[in-house]
Amino acid sequence: MTETAFYILLSLTEPRHGYGIIKRVEELTGGRLKLGSGTIYGTLTKMQKDEMITIFADERRKTIYEVTATGKKVMQAEMVRLKELHEHVLRFEEDFI
Repeated sequence: MTETAFYILLSLTEPRHGYGIIKRVEELTGGRLKLGSGTIYGTLTKMQKDEMITIFADERRKTIYEVTATGKKVMQAEMVRLKELHEHVLRFEEDFI
């Protein structure tokens, strides 16, 4: 999973529209990751096709997205993978200083 996809899914702990996702990702990453419209909507479209997210509502020209059960399972697996990476970073970090 790409970092962009990870943070988009992570931002969907509650339903959000595209701009809300962009702002939440910026907040989560301390401004390090700034998603452009093309990036976010391309990723959201792919996630929707992969049934990881669904449209929660379409209010006044703002499409609101939410994570699906499939998306939650994918995130759980990704979090396990990232925890393993983190453990290895902590274990071997000294070897690269």
